Amino acid sequence: MKLSEGRILTTHTGSLPRPPELTRLYTERLRGRTDLEEEIELSGRTAVEAVVARQIETGIDVINNGEQQRESFVLYLRRRLSGMGGEGERFGPADVDDYPIFKARRREETAGRVAVTNADYLPKAIGEVRYLDQAAVEKECSDFAAAVKPHDGRYVEAFYTAPSPGLLASIVKNEHYDTFDAYLAALGAALKVEYDTIARYGFVLQLDCPDLALERHTSFRDKPIGEFLGFVEKVVDTINQAITEIPRAQIRAHVCWGNYEGPHDRDVALSEILPIVQRLDVGALVLPFGNARHAHEYHCLERFPLADDQAIVAGVIDTLSNVVEHPETIAERLVRVAEVVDDPARVLAGTDCGFDTSAGNGRVAADIVWGKLAALRDGARLASERLFGS
Repeated sequence: MKLSEGRILTTHTGSLPRPPELTRLYTERLRGRTDLEEEIELSGRTAVEAVVARQIETGIDVINNGEQQRESFVLYLRRRLSGMGGEGERFGPADVDDYPIFKARRREETAGRVAVTNADYLPKAIGEVRYLDQAAVEKECSDFAAAVKPHDGRYVEAFYTAPSPGLLASIVKNEHYDTFDAYLAALGAALKVEYDTIARYGFVLQLDCPDLALERHTSFRDKPIGEFLGFVEKVVDTINQAITEIPRAQIRAHVCWGNYEGPHDRDVALSEILPIVQRLDVGALVLPFGNARHAHEYHCLERFPLADDQAIVAGVIDTLSNVVEHPETIAERLVRVAEVVDDPARVLAGTDCGFDTSAGNGRVAADIVWGKLAALRDGARLASERLFGS
Protein backbone atom coordinates (compact mmCIF):
# COMPACT_ATOMS: atom_id res chain seq x y z
CA MET A 1 0.00 0.00 0.00
CA LYS A 2 1.32 3.41 -0.99
CA LEU A 3 1.99 5.88 1.81
CA SER A 4 1.60 9.66 1.79
CA GLU A 5 5.19 10.41 0.90
CA GLY A 6 5.43 14.18 0.48
CA ARG A 7 1.67 14.80 0.38
CA ILE A 8 -1.50 13.38 1.90
CA LEU A 9 -3.05 10.86 -0.48
CA THR A 10 -6.82 10.74 -0.93
CA THR A 11 -9.07 7.71 -1.14
CA HIS A 12 -12.55 6.63 0.00
CA THR A 13 -14.20 3.58 1.49
CA GLY A 14 -15.64 1.78 -1.50
CA SER A 15 -19.18 2.28 -2.71
CA LEU A 16 -20.03 5.23 -4.93
CA PRO A 17 -23.45 6.15 -6.37
CA ARG A 18 -24.70 3.74 -8.99
CA PRO A 19 -26.61 4.99 -12.05
CA PRO A 20 -30.39 4.95 -11.40
CA GLU A 21 -30.98 2.44 -14.18
CA LEU A 22 -28.46 0.02 -12.71
CA THR A 23 -30.07 0.39 -9.28
CA ARG A 24 -33.45 -0.39 -10.86
CA LEU A 25 -32.05 -3.56 -12.44
CA TYR A 26 -30.55 -4.74 -9.16
CA THR A 27 -33.81 -4.06 -7.33
CA GLU A 28 -35.91 -5.96 -9.86
CA ARG A 29 -33.56 -8.93 -9.77
CA LEU A 30 -33.76 -9.01 -5.99
CA ARG A 31 -37.56 -9.05 -6.25
CA GLY A 32 -37.50 -12.12 -8.45
CA ARG A 33 -36.79 -11.28 -12.09
CA THR A 34 -34.42 -13.79 -13.67
CA ASP A 35 -34.00 -12.36 -17.17
CA LEU A 36 -31.74 -9.40 -16.38
CA GLU A 37 -28.23 -10.89 -16.15
CA GLU A 38 -26.96 -9.75 -19.55
CA GLU A 39 -28.34 -6.25 -19.07
CA ILE A 40 -26.87 -6.03 -15.57
CA GLU A 41 -23.48 -7.22 -16.80
CA LEU A 42 -23.32 -4.59 -19.55
CA SER A 43 -24.64 -1.78 -17.37
CA GLY A 44 -22.30 -2.70 -14.53
CA ARG A 45 -19.21 -2.73 -16.73
CA THR A 46 -20.15 0.62 -18.26
CA ALA A 47 -20.72 2.06 -14.78
CA VAL A 48 -17.25 0.90 -13.66
CA GLU A 49 -15.60 2.67 -16.58
CA ALA A 50 -17.48 5.86 -15.80
CA VAL A 51 -16.82 5.83 -12.05
CA VAL A 52 -13.10 5.18 -12.54
CA ALA A 53 -12.84 8.17 -14.87
CA ARG A 54 -14.83 10.36 -12.48
CA GLN A 55 -12.59 9.54 -9.52
CA ILE A 56 -9.51 10.43 -11.52
CA GLU A 57 -11.05 13.65 -12.82
CA THR A 58 -11.94 14.59 -9.24
CA GLY A 59 -8.37 14.05 -8.08
CA ILE A 60 -8.72 10.94 -5.93
CA ASP A 61 -5.40 9.12 -5.64
CA VAL A 62 -6.34 5.62 -4.46
CA ILE A 63 -9.38 4.51 -6.46
CA ASN A 64 -11.67 1.52 -6.89
CA ASN A 65 -14.57 0.31 -9.02
CA GLY A 66 -17.19 2.01 -6.83
CA GLU A 67 -18.71 -1.45 -6.24
CA GLN A 68 -20.79 -0.83 -9.35
CA GLN A 69 -21.00 -4.51 -10.28
CA ARG A 70 -22.48 -5.47 -6.90
CA GLU A 71 -25.94 -4.56 -5.64
CA SER A 72 -24.63 -4.56 -2.06
CA PHE A 73 -21.21 -4.50 -0.47
CA VAL A 74 -21.96 -7.85 1.17
CA LEU A 75 -25.09 -9.62 -0.06
CA TYR A 76 -23.83 -10.04 -3.62
CA LEU A 77 -22.29 -13.17 -2.10
CA ARG A 78 -25.69 -14.91 -2.07
CA ARG A 79 -24.97 -15.80 -5.72
CA ARG A 80 -21.37 -16.87 -5.14
CA LEU A 81 -21.69 -19.17 -2.16
CA SER A 82 -23.48 -22.47 -1.77
CA GLY A 83 -25.81 -23.16 1.15
CA MET A 84 -27.74 -19.86 0.94
CA GLY A 85 -31.54 -20.01 0.72
CA GLY A 86 -34.86 -19.60 2.44
CA GLU A 87 -35.99 -16.38 4.10
CA GLY A 88 -33.94 -14.94 6.93
CA GLU A 89 -34.25 -11.95 9.20
CA ARG A 90 -31.86 -9.58 10.96
CA PHE A 91 -31.90 -7.53 14.12
CA GLY A 92 -32.28 -3.80 13.50
CA PRO A 93 -30.07 -1.27 15.29
CA ALA A 94 -31.00 -0.71 18.92
CA ASP A 95 -30.44 3.03 18.72
CA VAL A 96 -33.16 3.41 16.09
CA ASP A 97 -35.60 1.38 18.19
CA ASP A 98 -34.97 3.77 21.09
CA TYR A 99 -36.46 6.68 19.12
CA PRO A 100 -39.88 5.61 17.77
CA ILE A 101 -40.73 8.95 16.14
CA PHE A 102 -37.47 8.90 14.23
CA LYS A 103 -37.96 5.23 13.37
CA ALA A 104 -41.42 5.91 11.92
CA ARG A 105 -40.15 8.82 9.87
CA ARG A 106 -37.26 6.72 8.62
CA ARG A 107 -39.68 4.01 7.53
CA GLU A 108 -41.86 6.55 5.70
CA GLU A 109 -38.88 8.04 3.87
CA THR A 110 -37.70 4.67 2.57
CA ALA A 111 -41.12 3.25 1.68
CA GLY A 112 -41.45 2.71 -2.05
CA ARG A 113 -37.85 3.66 -2.76
CA VAL A 114 -36.22 1.80 -5.64
CA ALA A 115 -33.33 0.37 -3.68
CA VAL A 116 -31.63 -2.75 -2.39
CA THR A 117 -31.50 -3.22 1.37
CA ASN A 118 -29.60 -5.42 3.80
CA ALA A 119 -32.80 -6.02 5.74
CA ASP A 120 -35.21 -7.44 3.14
CA TYR A 121 -35.07 -10.60 1.02
CA LEU A 122 -32.38 -12.04 3.26
CA PRO A 123 -31.28 -15.66 2.82
CA LYS A 124 -30.28 -18.09 5.57
CA ALA A 125 -27.46 -20.61 5.70
CA ILE A 126 -29.31 -23.87 5.08
CA GLY A 127 -26.46 -26.00 3.70
CA GLU A 128 -22.72 -26.32 3.45
CA VAL A 129 -21.07 -23.01 2.58
CA ARG A 130 -18.52 -23.18 -0.23
CA TYR A 131 -17.34 -20.77 -2.90
CA LEU A 132 -19.13 -21.94 -6.03
CA ASP A 133 -17.34 -20.39 -8.98
CA GLN A 134 -14.31 -18.12 -9.07
CA ALA A 135 -15.34 -16.76 -12.47
CA ALA A 136 -17.49 -13.97 -11.02
CA VAL A 137 -14.75 -12.36 -8.94
CA GLU A 138 -12.23 -12.96 -11.72
CA LYS A 139 -14.48 -11.07 -14.13
CA GLU A 140 -14.97 -8.18 -11.71
CA CYS A 141 -11.24 -7.85 -11.21
CA SER A 142 -10.44 -8.10 -14.92
CA ASP A 143 -13.13 -5.52 -15.76
CA PHE A 144 -11.65 -3.15 -13.20
CA ALA A 145 -8.11 -3.76 -14.48
CA ALA A 146 -9.33 -2.95 -17.99
CA ALA A 147 -11.10 0.20 -16.79
CA VAL A 148 -8.01 1.64 -15.07
CA LYS A 149 -5.52 0.71 -17.79
CA PRO A 150 -6.20 3.76 -20.02
CA HIS A 151 -5.54 5.97 -16.98
CA ASP A 152 -2.06 4.69 -16.11
CA GLY A 153 -0.07 7.43 -14.42
CA ARG A 154 -3.14 9.46 -13.45
CA TYR A 155 -3.81 7.74 -10.15
CA VAL A 156 -1.55 6.34 -7.42
CA GLU A 157 -3.06 2.96 -6.60
CA ALA A 158 -6.18 0.81 -6.90
CA PHE A 159 -8.06 -1.00 -4.15
CA TYR A 160 -10.85 -3.56 -4.09
CA THR A 161 -13.32 -4.43 -1.34
CA ALA A 162 -14.53 -7.69 0.15
CA PRO A 163 -16.60 -8.24 3.31
CA SER A 164 -15.66 -9.75 6.64
CA PRO A 165 -16.89 -13.30 7.31
CA GLY A 166 -18.28 -12.00 10.61
CA LEU A 167 -20.51 -9.54 8.80
CA LEU A 168 -21.93 -12.23 6.54
CA ALA A 169 -22.43 -14.52 9.53
CA SER A 170 -24.36 -11.75 11.29
CA ILE A 171 -26.65 -10.96 8.36
CA VAL A 172 -27.18 -14.49 7.02
CA LYS A 173 -28.24 -16.52 10.04
CA ASN A 174 -26.91 -20.05 10.48
CA GLU A 175 -29.39 -22.92 10.31
CA HIS A 176 -26.98 -25.60 9.13
CA TYR A 177 -23.81 -25.76 11.21
CA ASP A 178 -23.79 -27.19 14.72
CA THR A 179 -21.93 -24.17 16.10
CA PHE A 180 -21.40 -20.54 15.20
CA ASP A 181 -17.64 -21.17 15.22
CA ALA A 182 -18.01 -23.83 12.52
CA TYR A 183 -20.18 -21.50 10.43
CA LEU A 184 -17.70 -18.64 10.77
CA ALA A 185 -14.81 -20.92 9.78
CA ALA A 186 -16.69 -22.06 6.67
CA LEU A 187 -17.36 -18.47 5.65
CA GLY A 188 -13.73 -17.54 6.21
CA ALA A 189 -12.56 -20.42 4.02
CA ALA A 190 -15.01 -19.44 1.28
CA LEU A 191 -14.13 -15.76 1.36
CA LYS A 192 -10.43 -16.59 1.14
CA VAL A 193 -11.09 -17.25 -2.55
CA GLU A 194 -12.15 -13.62 -3.05
CA TYR A 195 -9.35 -12.22 -0.90
CA ASP A 196 -6.65 -14.18 -2.74
CA THR A 197 -8.04 -13.33 -6.18
CA ILE A 198 -8.16 -9.61 -5.47
CA ALA A 199 -4.60 -9.69 -4.17
CA ARG A 200 -3.38 -11.68 -7.17
CA TYR A 201 -4.57 -8.91 -9.48
CA GLY A 202 -2.31 -6.53 -7.57
CA PHE A 203 -5.07 -4.47 -5.94
CA VAL A 204 -4.97 -3.38 -2.32
CA LEU A 205 -7.51 -5.58 -0.54
CA GLN A 206 -9.90 -3.63 1.67
CA LEU A 207 -11.64 -5.83 4.21
CA ASP A 208 -15.03 -4.34 5.09
CA CYS A 209 -15.53 -5.14 8.78
CA PRO A 210 -18.40 -3.05 10.17
CA ASP A 211 -19.34 -6.11 12.22
CA LEU A 212 -16.41 -5.41 14.54
CA ALA A 213 -18.30 -2.35 15.81
CA LEU A 214 -21.86 -2.45 14.40
CA GLU A 215 -22.86 -5.80 15.83
CA ARG A 216 -22.59 -4.48 19.38
CA HIS A 217 -25.91 -2.63 18.94
CA THR A 218 -27.50 -5.15 16.57
CA SER A 219 -26.80 -8.87 17.13
CA PHE A 220 -25.36 -8.27 20.62
CA ARG A 221 -27.67 -5.43 21.62
CA ASP A 222 -29.00 -7.18 24.73
CA LYS A 223 -25.88 -9.13 25.67
CA PRO A 224 -22.91 -8.32 27.89
CA ILE A 225 -20.03 -6.45 26.31
CA GLY A 226 -17.80 -9.45 26.98
CA GLU A 227 -19.82 -11.64 24.63
CA PHE A 228 -19.51 -9.08 21.87
CA LEU A 229 -15.78 -8.70 22.37
CA GLY A 230 -15.49 -12.47 22.20
CA PHE A 231 -17.23 -12.32 18.81
CA VAL A 232 -14.78 -9.66 17.64
CA GLU A 233 -11.86 -11.85 18.67
CA LYS A 234 -13.25 -14.83 16.76
CA VAL A 235 -13.80 -12.76 13.60
CA VAL A 236 -10.31 -11.27 13.76
CA ASP A 237 -8.80 -14.75 14.13
CA THR A 238 -10.89 -16.04 11.20
CA ILE A 239 -9.83 -13.15 8.97
CA ASN A 240 -6.17 -13.63 9.84
CA GLN A 241 -6.43 -17.30 8.83
CA ALA A 242 -8.00 -16.28 5.51
CA ILE A 243 -5.30 -13.74 4.57
CA THR A 244 -2.19 -15.73 5.41
CA GLU A 245 -1.04 -15.78 1.76
CA ILE A 246 -1.41 -12.02 1.21
CA PRO A 247 1.31 -9.56 2.23
CA ARG A 248 0.25 -7.48 5.21
CA ALA A 249 1.18 -4.29 3.37
CA GLN A 250 -1.38 -5.11 0.65
CA ILE A 251 -4.38 -5.12 3.00
CA ARG A 252 -6.38 -2.41 4.76
CA ALA A 253 -9.37 -3.00 7.04
CA HIS A 254 -12.40 -0.74 7.38
CA VAL A 255 -14.33 -0.71 10.67
CA CYS A 256 -17.45 1.38 11.35
CA TRP A 257 -20.72 1.49 13.29
CA GLY A 258 -23.11 1.15 10.33
CA ASN A 259 -23.72 3.38 7.36
CA TYR A 260 -27.18 4.60 8.32
CA GLU A 261 -28.53 7.90 9.56
CA GLY A 262 -29.50 7.49 13.20
CA PRO A 263 -28.71 8.49 16.77
CA HIS A 264 -25.70 6.14 17.10
CA ASP A 265 -25.83 6.69 20.87
CA ARG A 266 -25.65 2.92 21.41
CA ASP A 267 -22.34 2.63 19.51
CA VAL A 268 -19.56 0.82 21.30
CA ALA A 269 -16.60 3.08 22.02
CA LEU A 270 -13.61 2.68 19.70
CA SER A 271 -11.40 2.27 22.78
CA GLU A 272 -13.30 -0.93 23.66
CA ILE A 273 -12.63 -2.65 20.35
CA LEU A 274 -9.42 -1.11 19.02
CA PRO A 275 -7.00 -3.36 20.94
CA ILE A 276 -8.64 -6.41 19.34
CA VAL A 277 -9.02 -4.82 15.89
CA GLN A 278 -5.30 -4.06 15.93
CA ARG A 279 -4.60 -7.79 15.94
CA LEU A 280 -5.69 -7.89 12.30
CA ASP A 281 -2.64 -8.67 10.17
CA VAL A 282 -3.15 -5.65 7.91
CA GLY A 283 -1.08 -2.69 6.77
CA ALA A 284 -3.70 -0.02 7.45
CA LEU A 285 -6.90 0.68 9.32
CA VAL A 286 -9.74 2.71 7.81
CA LEU A 287 -11.63 4.46 10.62
CA PRO A 288 -14.42 7.09 10.67
CA PHE A 289 -13.54 10.42 12.29
CA GLY A 290 -15.72 12.70 10.18
CA ASN A 291 -19.13 12.24 11.81
CA ALA A 292 -20.48 13.89 14.93
CA ARG A 293 -20.47 10.71 17.04
CA HIS A 294 -16.91 9.53 16.49
CA ALA A 295 -14.93 12.61 15.42
CA HIS A 296 -13.10 12.70 18.76
CA GLU A 297 -11.93 9.11 18.72
CA TYR A 298 -8.72 9.74 16.78
CA HIS A 299 -7.36 10.30 20.30
CA CYS A 300 -7.60 6.52 20.77
CA LEU A 301 -4.48 6.25 18.63
CA GLU A 302 -2.56 7.93 21.43
CA ARG A 303 -3.46 5.17 23.87
CA PHE A 304 -3.37 2.39 21.28
CA PRO A 305 -0.81 3.49 18.67
CA LEU A 306 -0.52 1.95 15.24
CA ALA A 307 2.20 -0.58 14.62
CA ASP A 308 5.35 0.93 13.14
CA ASP A 309 4.51 -0.50 9.71
CA GLN A 310 0.83 0.53 9.71
CA ALA A 311 -1.01 3.49 8.20
CA ILE A 312 -4.37 5.05 8.95
CA VAL A 313 -6.99 6.06 6.40
CA ALA A 314 -8.72 8.78 8.41
CA GLY A 315 -12.39 9.29 7.62
CA VAL A 316 -12.77 13.07 7.47
CA ILE A 317 -15.93 13.18 5.32
CA ASP A 318 -19.39 12.32 6.67
CA THR A 319 -21.08 9.97 4.21
CA LEU A 320 -24.57 10.54 5.64
CA SER A 321 -24.84 14.33 5.35
CA ASN A 322 -25.43 16.48 2.28
CA VAL A 323 -23.27 19.23 3.78
CA VAL A 324 -20.04 19.59 1.79
CA GLU A 325 -17.22 19.88 4.30
CA HIS A 326 -15.00 22.95 4.00
CA PRO A 327 -11.44 22.11 2.89
CA GLU A 328 -10.12 23.96 5.95
CA THR A 329 -12.15 21.67 8.22
CA ILE A 330 -10.81 18.63 6.38
CA ALA A 331 -7.24 19.92 6.64
CA GLU A 332 -7.60 20.52 10.37
CA ARG A 333 -8.90 16.99 10.91
CA LEU A 334 -6.02 15.49 8.93
CA VAL A 335 -3.41 17.53 10.76
CA ARG A 336 -4.81 16.42 14.12
CA VAL A 337 -4.61 12.77 13.13
CA ALA A 338 -1.09 13.22 11.75
CA GLU A 339 0.02 14.79 15.03
CA VAL A 340 -1.31 11.82 16.99
CA VAL A 341 0.27 9.28 14.63
CA ASP A 342 3.47 11.38 14.65
CA ASP A 343 4.17 10.59 11.01
CA PRO A 344 2.13 12.28 8.25
CA ALA A 345 3.38 9.76 5.70
CA ARG A 346 1.23 7.16 7.44
CA VAL A 347 -1.98 9.20 7.13
CA LEU A 348 -4.32 9.05 4.13
CA ALA A 349 -7.49 11.13 3.71
CA GLY A 350 -10.68 9.14 3.36
CA THR A 351 -14.41 9.00 3.97
CA ASP A 352 -16.25 7.57 6.97
CA CYS A 353 -17.94 4.84 4.95
CA GLY A 354 -19.31 4.15 1.48
CA PHE A 355 -21.79 6.46 -0.19
CA ASP A 356 -24.10 3.75 -1.60
CA THR A 357 -23.40 0.54 0.30
CA SER A 358 -26.65 -1.00 -0.97
CA ALA A 359 -27.79 0.24 -4.37
CA GLY A 360 -30.13 3.21 -4.05
CA ASN A 361 -29.85 3.56 -0.27
CA GLY A 362 -27.24 6.30 -0.15
CA ARG A 363 -28.28 9.36 1.89
CA VAL A 364 -26.07 11.76 -0.06
CA ALA A 365 -27.16 12.99 -3.51
CA ALA A 366 -24.87 11.81 -6.31
CA ASP A 367 -23.72 15.29 -7.31
CA ILE A 368 -22.93 16.16 -3.69
CA VAL A 369 -20.87 12.98 -3.36
CA TRP A 370 -18.52 14.34 -5.98
CA GLY A 371 -18.56 17.75 -4.33
CA LYS A 372 -17.49 16.11 -1.07
CA LEU A 373 -14.70 14.19 -2.78
CA ALA A 374 -13.48 17.39 -4.45
CA ALA A 375 -13.42 19.02 -1.01
CA LEU A 376 -11.46 16.01 0.27
CA ARG A 377 -8.89 16.63 -2.47
CA ASP A 378 -8.62 20.32 -1.61
CA GLY A 379 -8.45 19.68 2.13
CA ALA A 380 -5.69 17.12 1.64
CA ARG A 381 -3.70 19.69 -0.34
CA LEU A 382 -4.02 22.20 2.49
CA ALA A 383 -2.99 19.59 5.03
CA SER A 384 -0.02 18.64 2.86
CA GLU A 385 1.19 22.25 2.85
CA ARG A 386 1.08 22.30 6.63
CA LEU A 387 2.57 18.87 7.20
CA PHE A 388 5.12 18.63 4.41
CA GLY A 389 5.53 22.23 3.27
CA SER A 390 4.34 21.27 -0.19
